[in-house]
Amino acid sequence: MIKKWFQNIGPGTLIAAAFIGPGTVTLCTLAGVNFGFNLLWAMLLSIIATIVLQEMAARLGIISQKGLSEVIREEIKNPLLKQLLTFLILAAVVVGNASYEAGNISGGILGLETVLGETIINLGSISVNVLSIIIGVIAFTLLYIGNYKFLEKTLVSLVLIMSVSFLITAIVTKPNVLEILKGMFILKFPDKSILTIIGLIGTTVVPYNLFLHASLVKERWYKKEDLKLAKKDTFISIVLGGLVSMSIIISAASIQVTNINNAADLAKGLAPLYGEFAKYFLALGLFAAGITSAITAPLAAAYVAKGCLGWKGGLKSKKFRLVWIAILLIGVLFSSIGIKPIEIIKFAQVANGMLLPVIAGALLWIMNKKVVLGSFVNSKFQNIFGFVILGITIFLGLKGILKVFNVF
Repeated sequence: MIKKWFQNIGPGTLIAAAFIGPGTVTLCTLAGVNFGFNLLWAMLLSIIATIVLQEMAARLGIISQKGLSEVIREEIKNPLLKQLLTFLILAAVVVGNASYEAGNISGGILGLETVLGETIINLGSISVNVLSIIIGVIAFTLLYIGNYKFLEKTLVSLVLIMSVSFLITAIVTKPNVLEILKGMFILKFPDKSILTIIGLIGTTVVPYNLFLHASLVKERWYKKEDLKLAKKDTFISIVLGGLVSMSIIISAASIQVTNINNAADLAKGLAPLYGEFAKYFLALGLFAAGITSAITAPLAAAYVAKGCLGWKGGLKSKKFRLVWIAILLIGVLFSSIGIKPIEIIKFAQVANGMLLPVIAGALLWIMNKKVVLGSFVNSKFQNIFGFVILGITIFLGLKGILKVFNVF
């Protein structure tokens, strides 16, 4: 049975890999350090929302055999609206992922540095982090091979390593199970927790994952009969991703130190209390979180560019490769010499803040079009859930934009 499950697991795990990046790990760490188990309910809510939206994206990909950006381009008939939406999607996903890629690579570095120490070499007036180049080379090799099944197996393996690492770390801290259940099912809003609550939901319900999922499922499945497999894959993988995020919150809640800013600090903080092996497990998890996101972010951007611009060809096509190579190179360059492209990141945050509700709304609209999905359109129950989540995404989007302009 386990062997059969491993054979059928696939695109959903890549989505889990994409949303559990260094940003999510850091936010979950801070949520645990500052608020204990009290915000576990926010993570549970975000996982439910992610499952609902990602199931829609997967169903669309299998039934239409097209990516989400392709379907949007084909179904929106107004030329001006189509151009505006194409620009917004490209700006948010392609430019956004390029600006966030340095953070993904840096997250992987933090995990390795916890164990290996710093690996900086000085080249004249420039200091270069060797580990960022190594992570970049690994990501480049896996993407350049251009074999979806090989890429999928590699990422699934990394996600399982990450999951086991964080789950073992949480178990080692011997948390109070009753307190965990209270944190998951009793809504609490501790003082100064609202931004963290919004952040936990926003870092899990990610717009580019909707594009990535719709594109990946059609690489794996071709028939409507495969929907059952895709739904099971989506549910299991995203629940697993949620358990990883919750494990980080639980691990961080057990630390009695407040001067923790990221997961690397958490790894060091765990060592005196729970032994060196707790530090190594957490460091391994952080490395896996960084490298999986460093691979999925350029991949998502390439799929989006392909769909928006109507390119033909697969993972080995020149245009497809040019997009992910450019994003990966920008990430390696910025992370290796420590540049933070603040203005580009701000622009990407505004674009993503606008894109999340727009894409959630567009996805709901498409999921009710019989011309696209036939009898596989949304049920009333799915639409009710979808509209509740749309409301949440509008709030998240506004918060993201206002935060950039220091209004929130």
